[in-house]
Amino acid sequence: MSTTADDKNRPRFYGYPPIRKGPETPPYAASPGNNPVLRGLPLAIVGFLATKFNLVGSFLWSNTGFGNLRQIREIDDYEPRYDPTVIKLPNNSTSSKPNEEASNDGSAEYQEASNRHYSAAYYTSGYKTGKFTPTQVVTGLLEQISAKEHHSVAFLQIIPKKVLAAAEASTARYKSGQPLGSLDGVPVAVKDEADLDGYEKSLASRIDYTRKNGGTTWCVQKFEDAGAIIVGKTNMHELGLDITNNNPIKGTPVNPYNPSYYTGGSSGGSASAVSSGLVPIAHGVDGGGSIRLPAAWCGLYGLKPTYGRLSILPTVSLAASNGVMGPMASNMTDLELAYRHLATPDPSNPTSSLFDPPPSSSSSPSSSSSPSQHHHPKILGICNPWFSTSHPSVLTACNAALDHYTSSLGYETIPIPLPYLHEGQLAHALTILSEISTGTPASALASLTPANQLLLSVGAQTPTQAFLQAQKMRALLMAHLAFLWTEYPGMLIVTPTTPDPGWAVEEGDRESKYGFSDADLSLRNMRFVWLANFVGAPALSIPVGMVEPEGKTGGGAGGGKVPVGLMAMGEWGDEEGLMEWGRRGEEWAWKKGEEKVWRAEGWVDAGGWTKG
Repeated sequence: MSTTADDKNRPRFYGYPPIRKGPETPPYAASPGNNPVLRGLPLAIVGFLATKFNLVGSFLWSNTGFGNLRQIREIDDYEPRYDPTVIKLPNNSTSSKPNEEASNDGSAEYQEASNRHYSAAYYTSGYKTGKFTPTQVVTGLLEQISAKEHHSVAFLQIIPKKVLAAAEASTARYKSGQPLGSLDGVPVAVKDEADLDGYEKSLASRIDYTRKNGGTTWCVQKFEDAGAIIVGKTNMHELGLDITNNNPIKGTPVNPYNPSYYTGGSSGGSASAVSSGLVPIAHGVDGGGSIRLPAAWCGLYGLKPTYGRLSILPTVSLAASNGVMGPMASNMTDLELAYRHLATPDPSNPTSSLFDPPPSSSSSPSSSSSPSQHHHPKILGICNPWFSTSHPSVLTACNAALDHYTSSLGYETIPIPLPYLHEGQLAHALTILSEISTGTPASALASLTPANQLLLSVGAQTPTQAFLQAQKMRALLMAHLAFLWTEYPGMLIVTPTTPDPGWAVEEGDRESKYGFSDADLSLRNMRFVWLANFVGAPALSIPVGMVEPEGKTGGGAGGGKVPVGLMAMGEWGDEEGLMEWGRRGEEWAWKKGEEKVWRAEGWVDAGGWTKG
């Protein structure tokens, strides 16, 4: 067991990194990269060659700059950190009893508005008053999904018989006056990376990853235990190996704000389902921003929890030391509600079982409507050279939100140094590619899309020495962050979620049977999100503005405007500080008459049939 300091007011931790300020490095400067952009037949040819000849993968591996990690002598002073697990231990005064009921119905905290999505409370309130039933809701929802291709493509598999059975059981509970709680009867969606008993699992590829012995991922089971109705398994980027969610095999989900822009990925199906209004809450998986990126580009709230907090047993993660499961939702109340169920400690998991159960929303500081009642420190750390590399429209939206936090809510911004950000991102990319390539049988490469044939062939070329150097870089970054959080307890490190206002769909890419590969643009848009994955810290993306897209203008609210996300990363275990920060940002962004964001024009009134 380790702690951060002798200060009795500081939390206790297991696995806390050595507190050590990192080396001084030159200010961050964006690197344009030199990876080739490949599409169509050329991509297919190169992908095929990469699976047959190691020389191709070796050349591309060297071209990425991964080998440059060997030239950083400072990391030789650090022991490799293969696992970023850091557990914030319960205080002596904290009950260890699992939080079986996460909150009340949220109606006092969340007011329905004509320009917002339906919340979980909308459904449960309707069920309690008898206005409509879970069976009516789900029947109409299934009809809506099957009738519209841009809705059905968000899902990989729906089993109507199972969905309707769950709805009928929920209807019976409400009829008898014994609902299970705040999620009973609420429609939710689950990303295909999770195991769900009775469903197949392919990770949106041609490979069968279905568990032979069945079973459901622990945190997803918490949805079912709470009575939530899992509508189906959602689409994703093949194997979770990129950030657009362009998928030539299973189809590409549609961004309801602007169909000419990608949803983001790899949890793009979940993001599309929530943003379209089909479900208020969805499950996602985040190994390199895969919850937060689509949340930002689809105008949602997305949480990447602390590494290890949510149990995924019996599921095996391909991105073992980077990936976590978590929720996305159309509002903060629902995001908190989902998180507090998903994060129920798993007594059979040696890591998850050590975490304190999340407090109920009613006891959480973020549920208070009065800023004066907050007790969490209000310090926002900003690495200005890093932050400022974003597109001007993104900077305008994010800076407006920061101005509100500092001028109206009492937050203070401080400049912070973050060393080796470019090299650290390379170390993260090297690590996750190595992990996923190791977990993917070589015999299966031929069945993958050409873009992923390239990526996994590159990952397979990682030498042991380079992998060790990447883990030393992880240790350096974790130690430096421990230093910063000891200096500034409770600080949230704030950046845009992505530097660009969305990713436009190039002509023909959505229909292409080959997909495309643009590693440099992927790395650019992962510029801020990778760090939380690599060091295991929690992070939250919230929508803070809408901006005009560049070059593509089809079909969204406000002439096709696309959402912009602001992200905060907290100390290990500080999900509550992130929730408080997110709630304050939501109040500002959705203030009536002064909305900075709005519901997508592609939103469907999925509850419309319940009003008659």
